[in-house]
Amino acid sequence: MLIRYKKSFEKIAMGLLSFMPEVSDVKGLQEIVKEYEVNPNWNLFLWKDEDILGAIGVRIEGNDAVIQHVSVNPSHRNTGIGRKMVQRIQEQLGNQYKVCADVATESFYEKCEAESPSSQV
Repeated sequence: MLIRYKKSFEKIAMGLLSFMPEVSDVKGLQEIVKEYEVNPNWNLFLWKDEDILGAIGVRIEGNDAVIQHVSVNPSHRNTGIGRKMVQRIQEQLGNQYKVCADVATESFYEKCEAESPSSQV
């Protein structure tokens, strides 16, 4: 289930986002999380089963919802959580915005699109 980030999840979100290769230091990680807290155009969502296992960040730019961060707990990777997060974002925001990916998440997003049941004929 996709839930919206809130301040009480800060440490969990920072832990998940720290697994992304483009986040190399704590200061940078803190700046990213702070931006999600203060910028109304940045939206962070967490994936929760029994525990919080993933994070997906979306930046609203005009008519686009740009997926800019995707991270899954390493012990739960390759179980479809990342793909489920992308699908839920498409379901939640796809009627208002064109959902797309930035450079950092583009290859993962394209992989999700290729594996999507609606893209297979």
